[in-house]
Amino acid sequence: MALSVQTMFAENDKILDKFSISKRIVVYPGDCLDLLSTIPDGALQLIVTSPPYNIGKEYEKRLHLDLYLQQQSQIIAECVRILAPQGSICWQVGNYVDKGAIIPLDAVLYPIFSNLGLKMRNRIVWHFEHGLHCSRRFSGRYETIIWFTKSDNYVFNLDDVRVPQKYPGKKYFKGPKAGQYSCNPLGKNPGDLWIIPNVKSNHVEKTEHPCQFPVELIERLVLSFTNEGDWVLDPFLGTGTTIIAAIRHNRKGVGAEKVPKYVQLAHQRIQQELSGTLRTRPMNKAVYDPVDAGNSLAISPWQKKVEQITFFDTKACYDKNINENC
Repeated sequence: MALSVQTMFAENDKILDKFSISKRIVVYPGDCLDLLSTIPDGALQLIVTSPPYNIGKEYEKRLHLDLYLQQQSQIIAECVRILAPQGSICWQVGNYVDKGAIIPLDAVLYPIFSNLGLKMRNRIVWHFEHGLHCSRRFSGRYETIIWFTKSDNYVFNLDDVRVPQKYPGKKYFKGPKAGQYSCNPLGKNPGDLWIIPNVKSNHVEKTEHPCQFPVELIERLVLSFTNEGDWVLDPFLGTGTTIIAAIRHNRKGVGAEKVPKYVQLAHQRIQQELSGTLRTRPMNKAVYDPVDAGNSLAISPWQKKVEQITFFDTKACYDKNINENC
């Protein structure tokens, strides 16, 4: 009797430091280009990563934008080489900030992917609530995931990532289907605006890495663009989140990381995932609302000005029972 994918994986859970097509988990402790050179053409189904943004984080050296794009181009070209014909690349990026002016990295990276023959399928906006507070511009509360495919024949498992309908009881009101339910019983397409909390101080997944992927973000990509047994690569692995999301759903995971302490963290977190002890935020869990939760910190200690009341309390005016002055 043939073994299931899960059974085969359970017998092959050793974390290797060199790529082998017959294995399941690879954490390469070094430069991603060195790892990529060892992977055969067309071997991987999904490549998902968040490269350094060139803003001077502890794990990156700030470069002139042109040099940064040149380095990214070299890595992206290698990723395209090892990508399967039905595969996808997801590059998650933010903004490059130069003397207070921002340059959206997805805009300047797009020509690199396009010139290599890839087609963009979505520009996914990832919205979150926490981050640095700006005083000279609006605070950044989103980043983007640019999704490219190598061909028009690509894997896309929409049913695996559907989310609850807003109005599941809605029906067609005219035409041949009048009276029938109009919604997909499996849920709706999640769209291209994803509201997922980023990993900050109170997040259950927080480590010492300053820019950590939430596992649920990568889970949605893994489920959408791969099938069980497929390989998923992260060339900038960080603390191992991409591999965690991959093996959680019976895929294979490989990544490269140069910083020794993050390599160690990746090993620890992957081992915790394998043993079932890794704490993560569940997929599709509602975003925490401090007001609904009765958090006392949500109560303002300052008296609101009239114009603030008009602006912030507009929502209450939709319900006459809440605000008789509406």
